[in-house]
Amino acid sequence: MSDSCVFCNLPPERVIDEDENFFVIRDGFPVTELHSLIISKRHTPSYFDLTSQEIESMNTFLASQRHAIVQIDPKVTGFNVGANDGASAGQTVFHLHIHLIPRRDGDVVEPKGGIRGAIPDRQAY
Repeated sequence: MSDSCVFCNLPPERVIDEDENFFVIRDGFPVTELHSLIISKRHTPSYFDLTSQEIESMNTFLASQRHAIVQIDPKVTGFNVGANDGASAGQTVFHLHIHLIPRRDGDVVEPKGGIRGAIPDRQAY
């Protein structure tokens, strides 16, 4: 835990679900409605610092959150899942968090390339 970390010091009312290793909040700057962050309870900056048990727990938790989002909004037809790992990848909060971004048919003109849009010139192929 870090005194200066925003995720280590979130108000409890922001947490919408949790398990022993992770908790979930809705993103404060959502890309789409119900955009969620799966956040490690252990203060670590990188996905690559997770133990194999934490990775297994995270995958289970991601699946349960995906199911919960689809139950809330059946118009969700896909997801982008990802993490910004390191400053050059766009990470601004150095506490591991996975973005779970619900997608709906028609939410962008051309979704092809998805996550490749992190580098716009490389999205289309």
